Amino acid sequence: MNNFSLKHFFIFMLITPALIFSQAAHVQYQPITLDFKLAPTNETAAINPFSDYRLQVEFSQGDKLYSVPGFYAADGNAANTSALSGGVWRVIFMPPFSGEWQYQVSFKKGHNIAIEDDLYGGNPIPEHDGASGVLQVADVPKNVNGFEKSGGLVYANSHYLHTMDGEPLLLFGTNSPENFLAYEDIDGTYSSDSSRQYLKTWTPHLQDWHDGDPTWQNGKGKGIIGALNYLASKKMNVLYAMTLNLEGDASDVWPFISHQRKDFKRYDVSKLAQWDIIFSHAEKLGIVLELVLQEQENQLLLDDGYLDIERKLYIRELIARFGYHKNIIWNIGEENGEHDHYWPRGQDDQQRYAKIRCIKDTDPYKRPVLMHTFSVQAEREPIAKRLLRYNKFDGLSLQAYNAADVHNDIIYWLNKSSEYAHPWLLMMDELGPWHTGAKSDAEDPDHDQIRKDVLWGALMAGATGVQWYFGWLTPPNDLNAEDWRSRNNLWEQSAVARDFFKKFDVTKMSSTDSLISAGDNYCFSLPGEVYVIYLKNGGTTKLDLREHTGEYAVNWYNPRQGGEARQGSISTVNGGQWVGIGRAPFNTNKDWTILVRKRQ
Repeated sequence: MNNFSLKHFFIFMLITPALIFSQAAHVQYQPITLDFKLAPTNETAAINPFSDYRLQVEFSQGDKLYSVPGFYAADGNAANTSALSGGVWRVIFMPPFSGEWQYQVSFKKGHNIAIEDDLYGGNPIPEHDGASGVLQVADVPKNVNGFEKSGGLVYANSHYLHTMDGEPLLLFGTNSPENFLAYEDIDGTYSSDSSRQYLKTWTPHLQDWHDGDPTWQNGKGKGIIGALNYLASKKMNVLYAMTLNLEGDASDVWPFISHQRKDFKRYDVSKLAQWDIIFSHAEKLGIVLELVLQEQENQLLLDDGYLDIERKLYIRELIARFGYHKNIIWNIGEENGEHDHYWPRGQDDQQRYAKIRCIKDTDPYKRPVLMHTFSVQAEREPIAKRLLRYNKFDGLSLQAYNAADVHNDIIYWLNKSSEYAHPWLLMMDELGPWHTGAKSDAEDPDHDQIRKDVLWGALMAGATGVQWYFGWLTPPNDLNAEDWRSRNNLWEQSAVARDFFKKFDVTKMSSTDSLISAGDNYCFSLPGEVYVIYLKNGGTTKLDLREHTGEYAVNWYNPRQGGEARQGSISTVNGGQWVGIGRAPFNTNKDWTILVRKRQ
């Protein structure tokens, strides 16, 4: 037992059975759970189990240190028992590296100790405080895929999102419904506003649940798990989900035991355990979760916008319970900040910085942190530009009122952030106008405009992903949607783009529209090596190869339906001059993507 004292041996035997397995049981990137038992308490106890206890475990390997917060887990199986009480506290660690890890336990008790910055404060809990041990973690197996193989999301000093193995990851998926977690099978989930009833059954996706998929409480959860299965089946790999929308558009998602302010320091353990089952399945499917921590209307709900006990505890609880997942992006809030016309009171710069700092300081894995913007440049710029110098902040979740603005807006913010040592991620998250967004296939089966201006416009500018928002007046809309088949054609067109952008290394490329002669079209390139040209309405263009020699192959790809490369009217061009690329093999007045690559 690595020279454990008798006290430490006793503690070791109390933790989760996973730690009693052979050392080879632990695997890189796979969660390790440690449970610590105390006398039973409950969610509403006079001594608050959320704020008045602080469990923190430091895992170290050489100079690598991960300080992982713990949480109150009631009976340890609340997802299935709906337990309100119990004596289990839990820490979940996702080892980023194989090899030997040492751990040291800090478990303290005291009024509001959970959010105190002083790690030495509070009264030690003698049964556990000071316990230590060693874990052996094996390498990633060769037969796994997805996040199990690549590790968690990281900001990699790049305009592109990466996984821990160093690979870039482009994201395609859905921004709607924003109240994804407003699901009737989740404990304690209801609408706090009788005039707004958007609770979901996810019944249309029951057909997509498969034998062996997770459920809870004897079969609950099949609809939402099936919905994730459907999204993954369409090659989509990201969704946008609010974790707190009280006083917002739907007012049906929150992590507390009720929607009453008196309960904002009390967390619904079984609800959050069921969220965790959903998040785990998304991770297994390779779906990234952009977790949006607040809505425009409720940005002052906790601590009047400041970073105090309610907000600190909220951030700590989410990170303690879900931070081990490899598929998380933290979003500090939708439409964050003041707006003169329709939301004059919002968080200010210092409140915003404090929240970002708290997330990054609390999260042991330092997942990317974004902010959702207002919809036009004049509204978003005064808020966003002041974040450019803040190196704990990683980019924008962009809302754009006009589809035609997307390409240039993304280029603008990528260029601005490139002036600093912390280039931003740009997610194209919400297409306006608010009442339209991405229409259903029934209304707009071809999706021509948004495919051209938003999907390809964003990617050809250098965006790290595109998510589709369902407008309020285009049913099913952003709040009542629970059948993602309503935008099946849009997912398929997005999958075409996803497959195409795997053909080259996007991290070495950038927007170079000036290299083509046809205006209002796009060029994305690593000059001299590879060029991607997107012609919105077909036709042809010339490409500037004056500074580069050699022969280049010209292939055409159909962005509407996908498929293999096709031969246009010109198959090769030679550098040293402006060159014509020819015309498409058919449908010459439709949009086409052209890949011009230097031959070796």
